[in-house]
Amino acid sequence: MANRLRFRSGQVQLHKLRVDSATVIEAGDLLFLDTDDVKPASDFTWDTNLATTQASFAALFVGVAHQQSAAGDTDDVSVDHSPHSVYEFDVASGTYEVGDALGPDELSSALMDQQLEVVGSDALGIARAAEYKAATATAIRVTFASAFHTGSANTNAALG
Repeated sequence: MANRLRFRSGQVQLHKLRVDSATVIEAGDLLFLDTDDVKPASDFTWDTNLATTQASFAALFVGVAHQQSAAGDTDDVSVDHSPHSVYEFDVASGTYEVGDALGPDELSSALMDQQLEVVGSDALGIARAAEYKAATATAIRVTFASAFHTGSANTNAALG
């Protein structure tokens, strides 16, 4: 997916996080913490089914990449983990209500880096719909819930 950082409003809290030199990140990617560096959702290991994978991803979800990192790059990347910033993300065509819990969508047993879908429970979600959209919506504004921000709505966010 092309670099598509679709920040719309709110307060951004950027943190510089490490990236392995072999990892490719695009601006706008959903990132998770893999031991000591960040990786895009598509690099997350699939576990049994979509719900199980989304729950595991939510527990390690850091935030949204604000800059790219090409293969071979070793510089840290800026990542927004604020629960107060609003982004517009792609979604499957459908109706969305304010407050719907969303998680990364999947394609061929892999999570997608820049597309969300409604999830069955808050434990699977990394975002909430910030607006109502009718049945033909293919993009929606959302707020994110990082597992590494104690002010977020992520059920995994905690001190220590």
